[in-house]
Amino acid sequence: MIIKTKKDIPASEITDPLIFKERRKIIKAMLAAMVAGMGISPTLANSRNPVWASLPKGDFSADLLTPTPAELIKNYTNYYEFAFNKQDSTKLAQNLRTDPWSVEISGEVEKPGIYYLEDILRQQTLQEHIYRFRCVEAWSMVVPWVGFSLGDLLKTVKPLSTARFVKFTSVLQPEIMPRQHNNAMLEWPYVEGLRIDEAMHPLTIMAVGMYGDTLPKQNGAPLRLVVPWKYGFKSIKAIVKIELLKRPPVTSWSQFAPNEYGFYSNVNPSVAHPRWSQSSERQLGSGFFTSRRQTELFNGYGEQVASLYQDMDLRHFF
Repeated sequence: MIIKTKKDIPASEITDPLIFKERRKIIKAMLAAMVAGMGISPTLANSRNPVWASLPKGDFSADLLTPTPAELIKNYTNYYEFAFNKQDSTKLAQNLRTDPWSVEISGEVEKPGIYYLEDILRQQTLQEHIYRFRCVEAWSMVVPWVGFSLGDLLKTVKPLSTARFVKFTSVLQPEIMPRQHNNAMLEWPYVEGLRIDEAMHPLTIMAVGMYGDTLPKQNGAPLRLVVPWKYGFKSIKAIVKIELLKRPPVTSWSQFAPNEYGFYSNVNPSVAHPRWSQSSERQLGSGFFTSRRQTELFNGYGEQVASLYQDMDLRHFF
């Protein structure tokens, strides 16, 4: 944890800069520690990456799902800070500065502060979480994330009883991100939010990797949110700030088009987007869109999360 002073002190003056280059080694070491002593099961013989296949699973991971090929996931992203298509950000994001990286946690907490990502990782337990990922654009994939519980992170800063919502803010690097530089489409930096009970739910994770390796920059490195029962735009990338609030935050897409992107945005096949149906989705495959599947309420995680919304009308796009 960094304790701020009235006068900013350059990090290079108080910390060995080499520390900031060690995150990949830290994550790989944590992954290696998790698989140490584990026998390699017969099912790994056909795995392209035996590391992720033998990682400890999160409690609600869909172990029977087949992950979407890694190269497709890495080259099919919505990252509007870089580009409005799904391919250009793969190249453009490589210029993103991710070392050093810290997260400011503030608001309705007992222990506000700025925390280096390396320090956060040393206090958390990484697990593999194989989750369905459903985009609001009606396509889907299955991603083997590597991450830790957001709830566990929030507990370390001791939320106050007045904390009702959690606001997340993404990085602002307009000199690197063309759409930020041009002030295009959204208000930057990107902002998303959850209710506190959603943030504390065991399904909600902070991802730092996928397929047993560190998270690619175009997929949200070095730290992103993953909320598998909500449409993908809720899973904000490259997080630099977390605020616990008394009232719901104004989020980027809800501000841009409130009639299309609600604050909750839980996956709901019975409620269409104003411009397309949500009843089915295109499953991304090895070459192109290979098949469609019926969209499930809460993206198939209703058994775990429906109780969060028992007093709400699920017919609405919320």
